Amino acid sequence: MTSASTGAGSQSQTLSRGIQALELLADSEAPLSIAELSAGLGVHRSIAYRILRTLEAHSLVMRDDAGRVSAAPGLAALARGVSRDLQSAALPELTIVANELSMTAFIAVWDQHDCVTLVTVEPRHSRTALIQRPGTRHSFTVGAPGIAIQSAVTEEHWNRLAPGQPYRPEARLARERGYATSYSEVIDGVGAVAAPIQVPGQLPASLSVVYFGSGKDEAGIGARLMESVRLIEAQLR
Repeated sequence: MTSASTGAGSQSQTLSRGIQALELLADSEAPLSIAELSAGLGVHRSIAYRILRTLEAHSLVMRDDAGRVSAAPGLAALARGVSRDLQSAALPELTIVANELSMTAFIAVWDQHDCVTLVTVEPRHSRTALIQRPGTRHSFTVGAPGIAIQSAVTEEHWNRLAPGQPYRPEARLARERGYATSYSEVIDGVGAVAAPIQVPGQLPASLSVVYFGSGKDEAGIGARLMESVRLIEAQLR
C-alpha cells in the first residue's frame, strides 16, 4: 500500500482515494462510469477499478447492468453508527417538525471546520420542499445551522475548539434568543432557522429547517424548533 505525506503526517494514499471515491459517488446525482470515477480521482482506470473492487467487496458501492457505479446500502449501515443516540432521539421530532411546518428538517453536527447534515426529513405532502441531503456540508461562517452550533459555546471556548474560525456576531444574538436565522447565505433565495442541541459529553449540534423565499415567521419557527430540541435533549440526558 502506498502512502503520501501531508502536513498532518503520513497518510494512506489508497485509503484516501477510496474515501474520495465514496465522496464523489455521494455528491453525484447519477451513477458514475469507471471513466468518470477515474477522472474524478485523477488516477488511471486500472487504479480506479481496483479501488472499486475493494469497495464492492464491502458492499459500499454497486454496479448496474451498464457497469455504472453508485453508493450501496452498506454505506447506510455505517451512517447509522454516527451519533446513533442523537439520530434515534431526533428522527421522530424531525418528522413531526417537517410535516407541521411543511419544510425540510435536519440535524447538523460538528465536523472539523464544517457543519455536516447528519439526518434529514422532507415533509410528506410538499412538492416544493428543499432537498437537504445527508452528508451536505458547509462552513460555520455561513448559514443558520453553523450559527446555532456556535451559539451553544462561549466565544472563548469557540476559539479553543476552532482556532482561526471567526465567532459570528449572529451567534451572540442566537445565544440570547435560543435560535439562529439566515437568508441567502448558503444558497441564494433560501432561508434557514436553527436551534442548538447540547448533548452531554459531545460537541453541540443543531436542529434546522430550510425553505425557499423570505418573510417567514422566524420567531414562531424558532420557538417550535426549541420545543423539539428540549424533547431531544431530555432523551439524551
